[in-house]
Amino acid sequence: MARRWSSAGTAAAVGPQWRQATPAQQQRLQEEFKILLVRTYAGALSQVNDVTLGMKPLRASPADKEVVVRTEIRGRGDPIQLDYRLEKTPGVGAGWKIYNLNVLGVWLVDTYRSQFAQEINAKGIDGLIATLAARNKSNAAKG
Repeated sequence: MARRWSSAGTAAAVGPQWRQATPAQQQRLQEEFKILLVRTYAGALSQVNDVTLGMKPLRASPADKEVVVRTEIRGRGDPIQLDYRLEKTPGVGAGWKIYNLNVLGVWLVDTYRSQFAQEINAKGIDGLIATLAARNKSNAAKG
């Protein structure tokens, strides 16, 4: 996921303020958000064992620019829904990139949008970048 996270996910999580951010701020936001997501999901997945991942049928056409890949994690207990929203990106690094995840019916971008809005309202875009960077540094120190 680290190399395939789309800027669309970060833009959606930041909301309307994304358009007001400079290109440098957008790049930093994307980098810090990607690190946060990778650490969060890697930590969660490291706790999981003895599971299987089932792919549900993909309903898409070759012309689609966005798709939802639906999966189900099966192990002990009830199955867990894990879906991915992907967008097809053109140009250098072209291909399908994840821009949102759905775990148990909750889309990740929606979860972060309100948190990010509060931080931006209080401290601006640079404040959000600093908060994400500090959280990532703290998470890295925890291992």
